[in-house]
Amino acid sequence: MQSARMRSGIGRKLIGDRAFYSVVLSIVIPVIIQNTVTNIVSLLDNVMVGRVGTMEMSAVAIVNQLLFIFNLCIFGGLAGPGIFSTQYAGAKDEEGIRHCFRVKWMIAAAMLVIAFFVFLLVPEQLISIYLAEGTAAEDAAATLGFGMDYLMIMLWGLLPFAVSQIYASTLREVGETRLPMAAGIAAILVNLAFNYLLIFGKFGFPKLGVAGAAIATVLSRYVELVIIVVYTHVRKDHFSFIRGAYRSLYVPGFLMGDIMKKGLPLLVNEFFWSAGMATLLQCYSVRGLDVVAACNIASTVSNMFKVVFLSIGNAVAIMVGQALGANEIERAKDTAWKLMALSVACNVIMGALLAVFAPVIPQIYNTEQHVRDIAQQLLYVIAVMMPVYSFAHCCYFVLRSGGRSIITFIFDSGYTWGICVPVAFVLAYMTGMAIVPLYFVVQALEIVKVTFGLILVKKGIWVRNIVAKSGGEAAC
Repeated sequence: MQSARMRSGIGRKLIGDRAFYSVVLSIVIPVIIQNTVTNIVSLLDNVMVGRVGTMEMSAVAIVNQLLFIFNLCIFGGLAGPGIFSTQYAGAKDEEGIRHCFRVKWMIAAAMLVIAFFVFLLVPEQLISIYLAEGTAAEDAAATLGFGMDYLMIMLWGLLPFAVSQIYASTLREVGETRLPMAAGIAAILVNLAFNYLLIFGKFGFPKLGVAGAAIATVLSRYVELVIIVVYTHVRKDHFSFIRGAYRSLYVPGFLMGDIMKKGLPLLVNEFFWSAGMATLLQCYSVRGLDVVAACNIASTVSNMFKVVFLSIGNAVAIMVGQALGANEIERAKDTAWKLMALSVACNVIMGALLAVFAPVIPQIYNTEQHVRDIAQQLLYVIAVMMPVYSFAHCCYFVLRSGGRSIITFIFDSGYTWGICVPVAFVLAYMTGMAIVPLYFVVQALEIVKVTFGLILVKKGIWVRNIVAKSGGEAAC
């Protein structure tokens, strides 16, 4: 009887009612749709570039890994004011949201200046670190050339990407997920169409290869920017935070200080985490350009199956953050556990589906069979780890929702640089371990992160309303 009651209690803690899942679906479904379309088009984009050649595909993969650092720095930089914006939304404080919107502009402008400085100063050196010493000189030179062509065009897309994220993130924080979804899907379709036209030179367009892929991406980002910005301003009666947002750059000193205190560690975290991912790829690249191509295939394919837990992470940030902002502490705790349980359950299924499709999808790439074989084995590793990834992802957003940015930094980047990168470096440079077991060992280390995350979430150190008192931090 006691055991039955215990199981019933656990069930109530981890399983929500119909109203709960209705709210979750209203947030998650638009994000899933947008991310799914994004990743399908990314796969097709990847396949189209791959049909040009393996070196071209490797070059694009290397540059995208470098640009990924910029993208994550934008996400991380906007996350700090985003924590406050979400809680202000929960508290129905429009002026607070408006101030956070202005801070996002300041942060994005700084990130753009730094990015242009780095990418224009040392582009060849950044790409060259991924070219293994054993790579034939001609192949290395060709890959570097393709990478430079791609990077120089992609730089034109950094500004529209940053501005789109300022608007999209704020809209999501106030509960509007459909507009970012619609703008994202429109941009994706533009990207797909112009990829086909410009990579292969169809319907009278020039055949530009990797340069065509870059142009298509840049065009799509301007399309997304125009849609999301114009619609937001046209509907300013509905999105009231935008009214008066550009009348001044004023942000209260106390709020700016609080955002910097909690937001800077998140920005630094995203930089170090994304740099850690780039470093891991560099470690894997020691095994040759074919491994870079295989990792690119595995990453692109697996992203289609990760959309569920990535989208539930958005739900965690919004639902838990708004509950904390409304000072509904028990609801925040209850929501966090139910969303983590939902994410793990869903990703047991998504991992199984990925394992089923792992032998099939890599075969559509026009590359050497051994590259496809390596990609297939890497996908099996990712499939096994999907529930673990999903739990860790939710833990990250739970910790972040309460403004525990230092702990979030230790949990995310501390784990990456303290455990994953050293292990990958030792195995790549000091042993002859093949890429698949090496990759498996590094990915399996995620279990350490999950254990740490479970302890932190269970202790409840993240449970704080950070907008309850003006000029100060309200711990609950």
